[in-house]
Amino acid sequence: MIFPDLLPELIPLFPQLRGSLSANEPLAPYTWFRVGGPAQLFYLPADEDDLVYFLRNLPREIPVTVIGLGSNLIIRDGGVAGVVIRLSAKGFGAVCLESNQRLRIGAATPDIKAARAAAEAGVSGLAFFRGIPGGIGGALRMNAGAHGGETKDCLIETRGIDRAGDVHIFSAAQMGYGYRSCAAPADIIFTEALFQGVAGNSKDILAEMDRITAAREASQPIRDKTGGSTFKNPPGHKAWQLIDAAGCRGLREGDAQVSEMHCNFLINRGAASAADIERLGETVRRRVMETSGVELHWEIKRIGQP
Repeated sequence: MIFPDLLPELIPLFPQLRGSLSANEPLAPYTWFRVGGPAQLFYLPADEDDLVYFLRNLPREIPVTVIGLGSNLIIRDGGVAGVVIRLSAKGFGAVCLESNQRLRIGAATPDIKAARAAAEAGVSGLAFFRGIPGGIGGALRMNAGAHGGETKDCLIETRGIDRAGDVHIFSAAQMGYGYRSCAAPADIIFTEALFQGVAGNSKDILAEMDRITAAREASQPIRDKTGGSTFKNPPGHKAWQLIDAAGCRGLREGDAQVSEMHCNFLINRGAASAADIERLGETVRRRVMETSGVELHWEIKRIGQP
């Protein structure tokens, strides 16, 4: 699908823009599934000031969608109308050690890089990020967690920008965290966060991260085109066990497949479309409901037009 090109009418509105703005940018390369259509407009801000300038001058009727590292995301085949914003590592990927075992981390920082930076600084409490695919921005939005830790456990505050271009600071309490969710306004684009760790031994923390890495490689299809855990664990249940009991391990829809290794992971075997993956997920949800009476809810975010 090709969207109408909005660049000719928008470029004059941003004479001081320093970031990159393009039309009909393919989005599949920005996702781990490697599927999906284009962005009508694709914006890579140079830094936070550039992002503020862009949002303040962007006409209000144009919708804005933010994507991170694309690990927990299905972009539908019709693409995404309006502007898709992706924060760059150059402008939003800094990790700064502050006093008292605190780390200020940019939203575009990969979770693994955040965990390693903390370990090398002798800061314990962030090693669980090693087991989470994606970036800090996504972790803030969904209270990402793994291996006994969650984002809320070590967060002090986060910084973000709303659709009008205004900057906000949210304390951990104001984020309103729940299981894989937060209550921060939906239009907030997180740019950085401040985390609290405790003093630790770098060697011990790195060893813990190695154990997390080994556990992931042994149980998850991390070398496949996947999006991480597909469904949230329902209260009192584990999603993978419900999926397995429903006979869905290895189930296929076109080139999309329920992983044989871990059946709460969907994988693209090479030529799957976004529609294939989403249909497969909906088939899994239906079969689990039929066999167990438990409803599965998507953990993977799905955006765009069919």
